[in-house]
Amino acid sequence: MRATAVRRTALAASAAALALLATACGGSSDSDAKDGKDEKGAANGSSSAPKTPAKALTAAELETAALAQGDVEGTKITKTGAADEVPADGVKVDKEACLPVAHAMYGVAQKGAVATTKRRVIDEPKADGKKSLEDVAKGEGADAFKDAFNLTSTFVALHSYEGTAGPDAFTALKKAAADCAGGFTATVAGTPTKVVSMAEEKITGGDEAVAWTVTSESDGATAPVKLVALRKGGSVATFFAFNLAAAGGDVKFELPTAVVAAQDKKLA
Repeated sequence: MRATAVRRTALAASAAALALLATACGGSSDSDAKDGKDEKGAANGSSSAPKTPAKALTAAELETAALAQGDVEGTKITKTGAADEVPADGVKVDKEACLPVAHAMYGVAQKGAVATTKRRVIDEPKADGKKSLEDVAKGEGADAFKDAFNLTSTFVALHSYEGTAGPDAFTALKKAAADCAGGFTATVAGTPTKVVSMAEEKITGGDEAVAWTVTSESDGATAPVKLVALRKGGSVATFFAFNLAAAGGDVKFELPTAVVAAQDKKLA
């Protein structure tokens, strides 16, 4: 395949996921969104709710528990800013049952959250002499695209909940993911993103953890992203990861397990 065709295919495939990534750099700690409680638990298993309602971490405690530079080797970790915020009422879905999933993608807290903090974790480029973004622009081929864009970006939203609100939020997300495995459309700032499937993956950590590969579609091309949720006591962390090179279909990127493990350790 010609280099220009490779780049066009990959960029088209990444359009929807990029829209998610660009706006999924913030959320609301005062979410008034529905929490989607299910008294019988999620379709894939009930939440391991604590016998004693959890005491929510304060904003200061949550900041201490959040990821900092040096916690994940080979990455750059930064705080998100106020300009990145996505309010809960700014996320719309065509299927109400899918709202907890859309909120998790955009880092929006669920009902009962008392504090929120967010981080962006980006792989550091490897100094291995591979082609740069300039090479890609000059048409140096498919390998150049893969080399330059094979970096994973992970948006981490850490929420502190009072009482049973944390387990409730986690259960609601699991149920929503099961109900919406066949797809839905989320719209933020007037930009729709079509999710065509959600496939559960294996992940461990905290009191309970769950993960999915979420596939979006734009102009007939698909792009995968990773979504992970981790609960420890009354705190719930969500991880939304994307790799530009994977949108072209030639690079497979894995769950951000190192990021999840580092956050789990700091919540312990």
